[in-house]
Amino acid sequence: MEQPTTPVDLLITNAIVLTMDENQNQYEPGAVAVRGSDIVDVGPAAEIEARYTAREVVDAQGKVLMPGLVNAHTHVPMTLLRGLADDLRLDVWLLGYMMPVEREFVSPEFVRLGTLLAAAELIRSGVTTFADMYYFEEHIAQATAEAGLRGVCSQTVLKFPSPDAASYEEGLERAEAFIREWKGHPLIVPAIAPHAPYTCTEEILQRSAQLALTYDVPLHIHLAETALEVENMRREHNMPVIPYVKKQGVLEAKVIAAHCVHIDEGEMHTLKHHHAGVAHNPSSNLKLASGIAPVAKMLEVGLNVGIGTDGPASNNDLDMFEELRLAALLAKGATGDPTVLPAYQVLLMATRMGAAALHMDHLIGSLEPGKRADLILVDLSPVHNQPRFLRDPQGVYAQLVYAAKSTDVTDVMVHGRWLMRDKRLLTVDENTLLAEARALARRIDAFLIQREQSVHAKLVALEQAREEESYEVQVKVPLSDPEAVMQTLLSHPEIEIVYSRHYHQYDTYFLFDDQEHSILRYREDEFIGPDGQVERVRYRLTLLGPSREKEYPHAVWLSRSRFLAPATHSLRFYREYFRPQREIEVVKVRRRWKIRYRNTEFFVNLDQLEKPPAGAFLEIKARTWSARDAEHKAALIQDLLQLLGLDQVEPLREEYWQLAVAEDKV
Repeated sequence: MEQPTTPVDLLITNAIVLTMDENQNQYEPGAVAVRGSDIVDVGPAAEIEARYTAREVVDAQGKVLMPGLVNAHTHVPMTLLRGLADDLRLDVWLLGYMMPVEREFVSPEFVRLGTLLAAAELIRSGVTTFADMYYFEEHIAQATAEAGLRGVCSQTVLKFPSPDAASYEEGLERAEAFIREWKGHPLIVPAIAPHAPYTCTEEILQRSAQLALTYDVPLHIHLAETALEVENMRREHNMPVIPYVKKQGVLEAKVIAAHCVHIDEGEMHTLKHHHAGVAHNPSSNLKLASGIAPVAKMLEVGLNVGIGTDGPASNNDLDMFEELRLAALLAKGATGDPTVLPAYQVLLMATRMGAAALHMDHLIGSLEPGKRADLILVDLSPVHNQPRFLRDPQGVYAQLVYAAKSTDVTDVMVHGRWLMRDKRLLTVDENTLLAEARALARRIDAFLIQREQSVHAKLVALEQAREEESYEVQVKVPLSDPEAVMQTLLSHPEIEIVYSRHYHQYDTYFLFDDQEHSILRYREDEFIGPDGQVERVRYRLTLLGPSREKEYPHAVWLSRSRFLAPATHSLRFYREYFRPQREIEVVKVRRRWKIRYRNTEFFVNLDQLEKPPAGAFLEIKARTWSARDAEHKAALIQDLLQLLGLDQVEPLREEYWQLAVAEDKV
């Protein structure tokens, strides 16, 4: 008597079934039974077909049937920024280009378009789940759900204004509202994403961790991506990155740690102890020269390591098959051991272990009864996959990792719903999306072209520089006896000393084609204390405008500095960001006094130029706001020069940087 069969919605049969379960079960020919959103059974095709009757039966025609790939870290709306700025260091790329463009263009409409465009690419390359980190995450979640993909959607929080939050407090509020709205959704796992330790305060990290714990959601964060990040952390906090975030309570949450390129074995054990997942991003880390993550050691320690593409602006694609191959080759090359990270292990990182890194392996990552029906079919018949050898059961994994391409994916299912059949997308309209993306690209092009023509525009985009239409009446005169002049200045009864400063100043001038209007000065001020030691250091940028706009008698002129900004990055960063035609260095020891003479305040600088070695100069200056005021102060400056015995000295009619230029030509 025949046993009654169990009804299901779908049978996929005649496949090479790779379950990616703990026992590495393979079935050839194999089959999978699906009811609703879940996998009901997996096994040899004959057994599954005998047990179940399905409304739909799909003949896989010998294709590989496997779990959908898990992209463990990306920024999907950045499909719209693909190719925008390449071959740059991470800090210049991120702070000089990505963030200024994002501030200008990122909106709910932007992220929706970028997410749907990414969905098309992800589906075509066999990705069924991705972990995202970006802005307006509720709109990303909505677009992801409409496309039918599964996503860990992480709302970014930063210590400075972002496209969707004017402050970090607003960012935290937005993250909490997003989590409350989307928690429990069948496809979307909401999460919070304090961007990175260097872009967040301790308070942001602590409050983000608490929010993640309160709502039991993941915390997605960039950690130890570059050597510079680690170096700065050690200098500023006297500890490595992982102990620092542990101190802030971050590791108490369900952490998804992106990159972890520069961590040691002790930090790996700390992450393992706190059940953190790591997202390895081989292409992005290589392209940005961030380094090679010690993945083999992480796996040896027992960490759950997934594989991510990172954003398509830094990769520049969402192709997980490319990441699989590269992850395997990098580990072998970095360790000198060809047996490290074998193909099965790499595929595991992109499926079940990747799901574990996202804290989702109870739902996805392997083909097992009770898990979600997130699966793909991969065609191994194209010429680049042939021939196929059957001697070694591990051979099929090697074919997928070392030979297969994303274009070999023919069918994709998520949550029991087909998203692609026979390479035809069913949930997104590629042609419409591409047309909209091209139109947006033209707008971004125009914005950057205009910005690149102006040093001022680049400065404002980067540092949010404040305008300082700082008109000054000033004069510089060379000194043969600076000590005598200083003694007269300090002792003359008509001169009141308000305060004094002592600096060692290191100036780098960036010169551009339009030198008169585009001179950018990077200044490092070392404040010298009474004991002759450096008390503190200040870094500033000044965009210098035209000087000598109007001359007065006795060679006193009016000048101005147009924009001031704090220099929050290194000199190397500004050099690579602004790309000057020439650099000039000026080094000087400066003694500065603020004085009051005839009820008028002046600054008096006694400068000893070390580079160029041009000797000593006295500079007297005062800020002004009208032509009448300027004339009055110019006359007082002439009186001061007479008091100091310098009224007959020929004034310097050049700036210090111009002396340095002349010195270079000699």
